[in-house]
Amino acid sequence: MRFMILWKQPPFFFVPFIELVSTTSSFFVFVMSSLDSSLKDHISLALRLEVVDHLWGQQPSQFVFPGENQDLEAYFDMYFKYYAQQCDLIGHESYDDSGERSLVQTHRDIMVIAQLLQQPLTRAEVRKGISDYLKSEDKDQLESSINLVARLLLMIRVGDVPQECSRPLKWEEGNLGEFVHECFSTSPTRRNDRIKLEKSFNALNVQRIGGIKILWTDNLADHLKMMEDDTAVSVFHYASFLEHQSHNSMYPPHFIDETLRTITLLFPRYDLATEKWYKKAAADSACGLDLRLIGIGNLNAEERQINSFKYWRDRLVILKEVYDDTRPKTLSQFWHDRRNGPAWYTFWVALLVLVLTIFSIILTLVQCVEGALQVYLALKS
Repeated sequence: MRFMILWKQPPFFFVPFIELVSTTSSFFVFVMSSLDSSLKDHISLALRLEVVDHLWGQQPSQFVFPGENQDLEAYFDMYFKYYAQQCDLIGHESYDDSGERSLVQTHRDIMVIAQLLQQPLTRAEVRKGISDYLKSEDKDQLESSINLVARLLLMIRVGDVPQECSRPLKWEEGNLGEFVHECFSTSPTRRNDRIKLEKSFNALNVQRIGGIKILWTDNLADHLKMMEDDTAVSVFHYASFLEHQSHNSMYPPHFIDETLRTITLLFPRYDLATEKWYKKAAADSACGLDLRLIGIGNLNAEERQINSFKYWRDRLVILKEVYDDTRPKTLSQFWHDRRNGPAWYTFWVALLVLVLTIFSIILTLVQCVEGALQVYLALKS
């Protein structure tokens, strides 16, 4: 019999609680806390801190908020929108015949399942532990609960949900950590001899010069994936979540740090044009965007080398190839596209000469018409 005993005393709560979890028996002892509130209820700031303490593996009091952002509500806002959306989405698929929400009903249910998933247990062992805890033998509901909590832990779409468009990852064998490592640890295969990630290669220019639409995603597995016949690219924008996953061993080594570097590459800090564009996109987005995305940092020349990326190298190569192959089609794209300096100057000088020539022709025609009119008036008089 294996036990996992946790003693937690989150800030804002004066009553500590003990969680005694057995993966081979149904013995669970709890003292009531805000984690026992329903998933349907409003998630207060205190509860948010308690939830991230469990799921992110850090004490909220030890969080470091880079820059001047000390607004905890705003900092956690995007993640908990995702949290609520996934609970609703998976929950709609988990109703029993009586109409009651089945299995996962409280935040504590999620935390207990998360603790099981964080251990080196197979999916079958996790399912058995949940079954003992929730007193249910319904396999479909147990599987749905596993998928929900795996998504909340990793922000990766695990398991099928009918309403979703993107293809989910299917975890069937081994433990969850091994599955995630296997998904992201494939070696790069694409040639990158001619790929250079210039300073001008950022998300704003990818869209306004390359004509590649940015699709914001909450699925980390879709990050930097080309979509819609290579006319759009998905970008995972939950930077506040990523910043607190660096020591999460469920991801491959240095995977989170590299993911943050891809974000820094596309959204460099202090780039005023990119910042203005992103804030407008966030304001226009129906679900909002994580504003922490534009405050992470900048990459130096060495860090921008394509070979410094491992997990995301192939997707960066594909994105850069599509970007490099595009040619300006509108005056706006011609104006902003300065990848080829001599060609840019040649185009605008030629356009200026053309405009001046047309103006000169029009002026000459006006003068001829004016002269003819004067002659006509003189003869008439």
